[in-house]
Amino acid sequence: MSEAQKRAIHSYRARLGERGLARFEVLGREADRDLIRSLARRLAEDSADASHLRSLVAQSIGEEPPQKGGILRALMASPLIGSELDLSRPRDGGRKTDL
Repeated sequence: MSEAQKRAIHSYRARLGERGLARFEVLGREADRDLIRSLARRLAEDSADASHLRSLVAQSIGEEPPQKGGILRALMASPLIGSELDLSRPRDGGRKTDL
């Protein structure tokens, strides 16, 4: 790729960033290509329709922000909590091998 092409791509992506847009890649089924593209185009608009569509999609896929502490909460709910298990392992040198 020539330097002029690299500059053009860089400036195009900078202009996208100024408009609040980002370029990214998704994996999906070939049959959904047009659907995903049209959805992305509609969501990129700065309109009330785009906001409404965004909230509908978020509700339909059950999008919730990730919560911190989920693993700790699951471990604390374990029935083995407080059972005084000895989970230590012996730290020996391993077995002898002939090389």
